[in-house]
Amino acid sequence: MTTSRPTGSRASADRLARLLNLVPYLLARPGVEIAQAAADLGTSARQLREDLELLWVCGLPGYGPGDLIDMAFDGDRVTITYDAGIDRPLRLTPDEALALVVALRMLAETPGLANRDAVERALAKIEDAAGESAGAPVAVRLPGDTARLDRLRSAAQSGRAVRITYYTAARDETTDRVVDPIRVLMIGGRGYLEAWCRRAEAVRLFRADRVDALVELDQPAAVPPQAGRHEPREAAFQPSPGLPSVVLRVGRCGRWITEYYPCEDVRVEPNGEWLVTMRVTDLAWARRFVLGLGPDVTVVAPAQLVAQVHAAASAALAAYAVPGGAPAADLSASG
Repeated sequence: MTTSRPTGSRASADRLARLLNLVPYLLARPGVEIAQAAADLGTSARQLREDLELLWVCGLPGYGPGDLIDMAFDGDRVTITYDAGIDRPLRLTPDEALALVVALRMLAETPGLANRDAVERALAKIEDAAGESAGAPVAVRLPGDTARLDRLRSAAQSGRAVRITYYTAARDETTDRVVDPIRVLMIGGRGYLEAWCRRAEAVRLFRADRVDALVELDQPAAVPPQAGRHEPREAAFQPSPGLPSVVLRVGRCGRWITEYYPCEDVRVEPNGEWLVTMRVTDLAWARRFVLGLGPDVTVVAPAQLVAQVHAAASAALAAYAVPGGAPAADLSASG
């Protein structure tokens, strides 16, 4: 039987928790055996030794002699000889207290927060301890329509199906659909309703600011057992090999798109232009995307998108044509 070790941010969070518990534990038990400490703290002796090595470089700002945590070893026993003030009560400056209060208020406003009660208790304690320092007139609001997010959260908690009118930017259309709410998420600073869409027969994310109307129905929500959940990420759109691929030739002023949109490949051509390959939800969205970028972006592939952009640009120029005047300039397949 094998067990997987946590990685990434999970491993860092676990280690931080161990270190925070380790120092007061050792202070209360000078000369404790490493094996006994490891057993009490629920870790291995090897991991405990690695944590102790990390404590050597932990301490107060300045990080010089007299600032860092110090220890003494006697065989397999360890004693904290200097705790760098970790046993002193935390005293926040007015600015630090206000920053912490604002951060907790923002966290408490986040839709779908699991431990809201714990956050509110911590906020109340800090506000009480900070007194007037935490009473500055600071309003905390999440991006987007707060009232709409509250209605979506209420719908997700009610356990009833919901009829929504939703604008789909990828197809530039508005549809009415019945959904079974699962939860409300914050992704990339925006609120989303995660729900089973009866029309698509799949789990979908609906952006809160694109829900034009919402009506709770009398029928209970019926999320199928096989419905999976989205893992919160920095962006709601995750490109996959099954989506259409487009190739764009991008000039200097259009390079910013590679920082804001997932790209599969970016190549620098001899003339300094970039050849960018990216996945899109569909070609209709790609057409509107390219047209909005202006002449600094040219469609290279697929041919269908080249034709669509050419036709849309020709129609736009034709609308400005002057009767009897000179013909419109020749067009290339650029946005």
